[in-house]
Amino acid sequence: MFSNSADRATNRRRFLEATVVTAASYGRVWGANSRIRIGAIGTGSRGQYLVGNAGRIEGAEVVAVCDVYAPHRAKAKAGLAGEVREYLDHREVLDRQDIDAVIIGTPDHWHVPITIDAVRAGKDVYCEKPVTHTLAEEAPLLAAVRESKRVVQTGTQQRSWQHYMHASELIGSGALGQVTLIRTYWFQNHIANQSGGPEIDLEKLDWKRFLGSNTNRPFDADQYAHWRWYWDFGGGAMTDLFIHWVDVAQWFLEDDQPKRATASGVKALLQQRQTPDTMSAALTYAKAIVEFDCTLLGYIEGGGMMIRGTKGAMRLHRSGFEIYDEIPTYSEGFSMPEPTHKQKSRQDGGMDHMQNFLDCVRSRKTPTAPVEVGIAAAHAGHVANLAMRGNGVWTPS
Repeated sequence: MFSNSADRATNRRRFLEATVVTAASYGRVWGANSRIRIGAIGTGSRGQYLVGNAGRIEGAEVVAVCDVYAPHRAKAKAGLAGEVREYLDHREVLDRQDIDAVIIGTPDHWHVPITIDAVRAGKDVYCEKPVTHTLAEEAPLLAAVRESKRVVQTGTQQRSWQHYMHASELIGSGALGQVTLIRTYWFQNHIANQSGGPEIDLEKLDWKRFLGSNTNRPFDADQYAHWRWYWDFGGGAMTDLFIHWVDVAQWFLEDDQPKRATASGVKALLQQRQTPDTMSAALTYAKAIVEFDCTLLGYIEGGGMMIRGTKGAMRLHRSGFEIYDEIPTYSEGFSMPEPTHKQKSRQDGGMDHMQNFLDCVRSRKTPTAPVEVGIAAAHAGHVANLAMRGNGVWTPS
């Protein structure tokens, strides 16, 4: 019950404002020739990749680019056709009534604030992973997206990749029997990438805006260029790399609720960065364990998964997958037999993922990686980090 006439007036004004936003959000009727107008927020290397994907899809038009660094804006704009405006403040992009959707490719600590701003402004959102930077961001993000009823696609593109979907169908049909262990791994070489990267023109960078709500500090070239490896801005390999694989594991297991996490990490060589360069983690689910091994000190093998079941195993990676039937007798001199089934990937799943997002903007259907999926994948990376940064073990409180 309202306490006085002033309260009634205030609440009525808020109701009318919300009604106007909602009406605007649902007011557009998509025709066969309607173009989806997009604003890109965060146009570093990953943002430019996403913008490039969107720009190649028929019926989509990127009309705004926003970044804290002017050369990033200029480079993203140069690859686009038509009239494209540049912005420093993401809120100016969201204020444009002619923009239907935004692509968020910023550092992790900006994902939730900008996504919430965007859905409240009536925009559909494609947000890179991890969609959250902390566990505390999960609830407010979920509430804002659900209240807005906007389409939100999160950046775990395997969900739209054809051979991953086929692998899911095969595992669901029982091709491997009961899956009890999924080993994931990713190996990269960052030894040759320890510098701050290309020289930054500080007159063209808004460093304080980059920092966001983090403590102010002098400009640091490595923190800016390699922000993923600093806790204020990213979560290291657990939220950059592991998230992709644990998302697939949770999808295949039909279980996104880890009951326990153990993890250990070490800075073996990359001492100036905060997150470990070598690590191992294991997450326990109701009927399976998902492991992750990673080192950033060598490229040999790259990334992938080995999914082990009672009838066989599947080696799954971005180039495709192979299935191997269980062998009849134990052998320590083992070499992999010929696969009984294999499939090669036809293209980069990033294009399929962006296409799925834009299709859902038109149809208002749920995308392949909605906000709930993105939050669950990020959650797994966060709890692994909590275990690694604590006493080695995490359990739900």
